[in-house]
Amino acid sequence: MPCCDALCQYDTNKLVRIQSVRLGSLKWSLNAAILLFICILMLWNRKYQEFDLVVSSVTSKVKGVAQAHLPGDGDVVWDEVDYSGPWQDKNSFFVATNVIVTKDQKQGKCPQVPLKGRYCHSDKDCEKGAWDQQKHGIQTGSCVKFDILKKTCEVSAWCPIEKRTSPPRPAVLAAAENFTVLIKNNIRFPAFNFIRRNILPQMNDAYLRSCHRGNDSLCPIFRLGDIVREAGEKFSEMAIEGGVIGIQIKWDCNLDRLMQRCLPTYSFRRLDEKESNRTLYPGLNFRFAKYSMVNGVEERILYKVFGIRFDVMVFGQAGKFSFIQLIIYIGSTLSYYALTTILIDWLIGTSCYSADVGQNYSEKKVEAIRDSTKCILCVSYIDESNLRLVKRSHKKSLQDIRAMSLQQRMEDSGYLKAIICLLQPDVDTNQDSQPLDRKVDSTSNPCPPSWCVCKCCAPSSVPQEQLCCRHSEGVCITSSPLFERLVLCRSLLEAVLLYKDPLSPSGGHFNATDLRHCAYRQYISWRFGVAPKDTHPAIPSCCVWRIRVEYPSPDGQYGGFRPALMASMQACADSDM
Repeated sequence: MPCCDALCQYDTNKLVRIQSVRLGSLKWSLNAAILLFICILMLWNRKYQEFDLVVSSVTSKVKGVAQAHLPGDGDVVWDEVDYSGPWQDKNSFFVATNVIVTKDQKQGKCPQVPLKGRYCHSDKDCEKGAWDQQKHGIQTGSCVKFDILKKTCEVSAWCPIEKRTSPPRPAVLAAAENFTVLIKNNIRFPAFNFIRRNILPQMNDAYLRSCHRGNDSLCPIFRLGDIVREAGEKFSEMAIEGGVIGIQIKWDCNLDRLMQRCLPTYSFRRLDEKESNRTLYPGLNFRFAKYSMVNGVEERILYKVFGIRFDVMVFGQAGKFSFIQLIIYIGSTLSYYALTTILIDWLIGTSCYSADVGQNYSEKKVEAIRDSTKCILCVSYIDESNLRLVKRSHKKSLQDIRAMSLQQRMEDSGYLKAIICLLQPDVDTNQDSQPLDRKVDSTSNPCPPSWCVCKCCAPSSVPQEQLCCRHSEGVCITSSPLFERLVLCRSLLEAVLLYKDPLSPSGGHFNATDLRHCAYRQYISWRFGVAPKDTHPAIPSCCVWRIRVEYPSPDGQYGGFRPALMASMQACADSDM
């Protein structure tokens, strides 16, 4: 059964082995280089390990005291409660660096601070109950004096309203540059049940009091000025409007026993846009107030605080040897060895090797199969050394079709030896050297068709039969002595038929049909040699009619040119000799 036959079959690739010291040395050199590259890549990227991502938690503690001069208050001492206090978030902390203070605010009515030159001239310019995001209160509908020359709309708000919009320069709390922060980072790799913190076991209290990032990259205590400097900024400039700094902690852990290493590395960068003229709201600021009761009236002090927020970002991975990952990596890198074959094939096809070597290798390696729906005819002209491959046409004469490609004619050495042996008893070999222009018995056609150049072809209505033995004008091949001896000689044709079937019942006496078909095969073997695969040799019209004259059909009917039949005749010719 076909299904069972398919199940019991095994297909494998065909290999071509080239015996060459140069190519063999090149192959093993390339394979060694690829193996070295794979090993280096495996060790460098730890491709033999299984990896797990880090799970992390972060806490921080800021230390430092600064003395700031506030207008109206004089010198005021700020400690960590004042500049850091409650403004901490998950995995981040805030440090105040600049401040605008508005004192003695009470609930009441007062003129609105003009924004972008907005003034009023009468009460009509002020809408009662109106408010917007740029104003500090709700309009009462009255237009009152802001100063001697200008009027603004009156608002119900905390009065007096904050007047200053730009932060002080230099920053009021510029001394925060010398503050320090202790960052405590606890990590875990669930897949390996591995826990670690950035405060390593060997770090004691004495170490933490004396360590400094300048001489110890693992120190978990950082000076704020150093953090900003390593982020590529100046603390004195950044402290004016504030900003956001990212503290990146990277864990790249190797948990293999012989190479165990799991230490943090710290890096810093600014996260917000630092150019004030490129952003609509530069820096980082917010407001808060301190409330008190004075003579039974609630008052407050408004603080507009500018500062730097430090976001601590932890990322990383841990790797541990895994035999499965090693096998997967080895399997994925085996395809790299195909580069050796590609490079050597390319070298053989280039000028590094001779054309004969490249063609021989290509023929041994590649087996070309043509599309069965396209009929490719092979044409051999007596005045050309190469074979022409042309597409079959049902409209255009075969003589006039342009060649798809030219291929070198390959002699069939076995055929030549067999023919010489068969001709030797009764043929003088000196006749083989006679020139082609020696006339034998060949009749010229007084009215040859337009596509004929040898003047001996017979007209035909079939385009694929409209072929002459020559491409340019000259003597017809049927006038050659070799055509007479190799194609038409009866004794030779009978010997070839007996060679094929030595026990033929005809006893050596063959009919005209057998001899005619044998003559066709003789011509194909003589003029085409080993024809290209999947092509159909086409016999010129003059040769066909010369053979038919010598060995006519009893009823005068002939099958004509059929490519499939010609292909089978060629196969028979190859097997005969």
